[in-house]
Amino acid sequence: MTTHACPGVSMDQLDIDVSADVEALYTDGITARKGAFTPEWADRLREDIEKAFAEAMARPGGAVGRGPNRYYVEIHPEQLRGFVDLVDHPWVRSLCTAVLGPDYRIVELGFDVPLKGAVNQPWHRDFPMPEETRRERRLTSLAFNVTGVDTEKDMGPFEIAPGTQWDDSPEFAHDMFPPKSHYRRYEELAVRKYPRRGDISCRTALAIHRGTKNESAKSRPVLVLGVDGPEAHNGDRHDTAVTRAFWESLPERVRRHLDCPVVDELEPVTQKHTIEGLVMGDA
Repeated sequence: MTTHACPGVSMDQLDIDVSADVEALYTDGITARKGAFTPEWADRLREDIEKAFAEAMARPGGAVGRGPNRYYVEIHPEQLRGFVDLVDHPWVRSLCTAVLGPDYRIVELGFDVPLKGAVNQPWHRDFPMPEETRRERRLTSLAFNVTGVDTEKDMGPFEIAPGTQWDDSPEFAHDMFPPKSHYRRYEELAVRKYPRRGDISCRTALAIHRGTKNESAKSRPVLVLGVDGPEAHNGDRHDTAVTRAFWESLPERVRRHLDCPVVDELEPVTQKHTIEGLVMGDA
């Protein structure tokens, strides 16, 4: 096991060997599992996203803007037919355990939708750097992304500056947004990602990244699964819940990691996971 693995986690606790993925997370800030699901599974995912997106856009507070023609929507697990498939996938389970430890918590389920006309986002990270990361260079949370489409060059692909998860500067606005004087470096480092239906990526949301301009007439929906280690508090920004019937239908090893209220009836999520500055659009 790589030396970056969570202390106390042994190989026999993992379903598969993810040592190379852990190393990639600590060096590049991102890794991926190609073909984790079938394209047909991803098509069902997109159907669920499109249904939830239409519902969210029809009510106040259902979606939050991430710049012009770009939205984020948080959903409840039972709105996604493939929820258990995703969170119980051996690669997802093993990577969470290796990086965050056996007591990791699933705290976020949502999706981003860049539509036609979405512009370049400002370079950013998704939350301020935790003290554990600053002091110990240790990751305390992970973000998994699953595309609902085969990503093409004109669809505003995700762009990341590898290795920038350790960048730490008092110049960062809100501790998340580097000043434009830093942009040249990020543009020189930048790598665009073109996932296909069925692929899963995993990244630290501290790595500097952005969504790029969507020059096509197509949307590019992407599912977001957020996972915390015991010391992280990203769950405070989210309102995921499950009904009692859905909770009882879940495998015990999924329930063990699902950190959300169990309720009699679901209430539509009013979005509160805003990222200051992204509504400004093109940086």
